[in-house]
Amino acid sequence: MRRLILLRHAKSDWSAPGARDLERPLSARGRAAAPRMGAYMARHALVPDLIVASPAVRVAETLEHVLPAFKEPPQIRQEERVYESGADTLLAVIKATPKAVHSLLLVGHNPGMAELASLLIAAGDVEARQQLIEKFPTGALAVIDFPLDDWGKLHPKAGRLDRFVVPKALDSETA
Repeated sequence: MRRLILLRHAKSDWSAPGARDLERPLSARGRAAAPRMGAYMARHALVPDLIVASPAVRVAETLEHVLPAFKEPPQIRQEERVYESGADTLLAVIKATPKAVHSLLLVGHNPGMAELASLLIAAGDVEARQQLIEKFPTGALAVIDFPLDDWGKLHPKAGRLDRFVVPKALDSETA
């Protein structure tokens, strides 16, 4: 069994004129949402063995706010190919994950994250799947399970969506 956790970076700040996309930081809303998502992940035992992350500043800042919720933060590997990549490139990154990693967190950007989730999911809660297809907002989390023993065997429509969580849903969550 393999578990893929897809996390889109939290809301970023577009206010700095002339800033390169790669260097955009989180907005105040993003800095507030990311720790809530980290707390949710920790509370629901969604702590990965490995994190593969885009090199973008907003991704690094998202992780800075998510990771304090974990008792032991996992290893983070920055991967250039996660930045501004489509589903096929992201799938190749995942397939290269070592066999010893059972739970992988991929932190990146849209439209690639939404495309990847749609490519991989064949089953799971119909409503959650439809919500994910319609919109994969900033800070959203998709958890996909695969009945595989090796990431290298990953292929389209092999996964079951375990859950899809958006930051807005956590605003009212107290558990």
